[in-house]
Amino acid sequence: MKRCFDLLFTLILLCVLAIPLLAISIWIKLDSKGPVFFKQKRKGQYDQYFEIYKFRTMVTETPNVATDQLQDPERFITKSGRFLRMTSLDELPQLFNILKGEMSFVGPRPALYNQFNLIQQRDAHHVHTVKPGLTGYAQINGRDFITDEEKVHFDAFYVQHQTFQLDCHILYKTVADVLVRKGIQQ
Repeated sequence: MKRCFDLLFTLILLCVLAIPLLAISIWIKLDSKGPVFFKQKRKGQYDQYFEIYKFRTMVTETPNVATDQLQDPERFITKSGRFLRMTSLDELPQLFNILKGEMSFVGPRPALYNQFNLIQQRDAHHVHTVKPGLTGYAQINGRDFITDEEKVHFDAFYVQHQTFQLDCHILYKTVADVLVRKGIQQ
C-alpha cells in the first residue's frame, strides 16, 4: 500500500510541479555554471547504495561532505541555492528517486556514503531495513539541530512504529515546518 501511495502521489506532484521544476532548472542554470541537478551517493534500504537527486545549490567545486562538515558553508552556496535550501525546494528532484523505488515519501533520511558514524549507529538499530524517505520522523523532531544519536533514536522509533497514520502525521508536520522554516540551518 505504501508503494502505491508513493507512486500515485509522485505522479500527481510531478504533473502539478512540472512548470515550477522547469523554472527552477532555468534559474539554477542562469545563476551559476554547472549542472542543474546534484547527484550524491547515499545509503538506502538493505545496505544498497543509490544516487540521490537534488537541485544543485552549491558551486561545483564544493567538497562532497555533509554541509555541517564544511568550514564556512555559506561561501559555497549559490544565490538560487540559498532560496532553494531555505524553502526545501532543492529536495524536489527526489521525486524521481521515489518513482524509481529507491526512496519513499516517509522514512529515515538517507545518510551520505561517508557519514560512517551515523551509518554505524543506524546499522545497530536496523534503520536500513526500511526505504529512506524524502522526510522522516527525525526531520519533524529537529532536522538540522539534532545530533546523530538523536536522529538514530527517532529513526529507530519510526522503524518500530511505522503506520500509514504516522506517515500522514509526518507529511503534514513536514509541510507545516517547511512553511515556517522550522529546523532549517543551511
